[in-house]
Amino acid sequence: MTKKKAGGSDVGFGGMFKGLANLIEKLGDLAEKGEHLKKSGEFTHQDVKGVYGFSVKVGLGDKGDKEVKVEPFGNVRKDEKSGETVVAEIREPVVDVFEEKDYTLVVAEMPGVSAKDVHLEVKDDLLTIYAEKKDKKYRKEILLPRSYPQEKMKVTCNNGILEIKCAM
Repeated sequence: MTKKKAGGSDVGFGGMFKGLANLIEKLGDLAEKGEHLKKSGEFTHQDVKGVYGFSVKVGLGDKGDKEVKVEPFGNVRKDEKSGETVVAEIREPVVDVFEEKDYTLVVAEMPGVSAKDVHLEVKDDLLTIYAEKKDKKYRKEILLPRSYPQEKMKVTCNNGILEIKCAM
């Protein structure tokens, strides 16, 4: 994965990204039951294009609990080795997983790609989605509620909204 520094102290992007990362981590404390909050943005600095955002979902548990899920997306990340904020070449899309009676539906937002650009890999209950078209690259690992055979997964994509219907 190609990484580029998001900016230095001379530009001020590094501080902005650190603040954004902290905000994403703390948003779970601000959400209320049943609320879904999604914010995103993008920037371009020289040859670096960053896309960032988060999705907050509350009350997702099947027992009516107050589970809060904060899910970042985009290509702005904190490098685990250096601690620096970087802009990665591959974006992480927003993904929702819905359990229906006879199947599981995975919905991912991948602007700029079509079904033919999407590649799936399944190992047990781990689904990996990878898509690439021109300068847009996406990758996401999703833990499914159970294992599904890849040949029983139906992929559709309309206006950048990818749907994967996983049946037994």
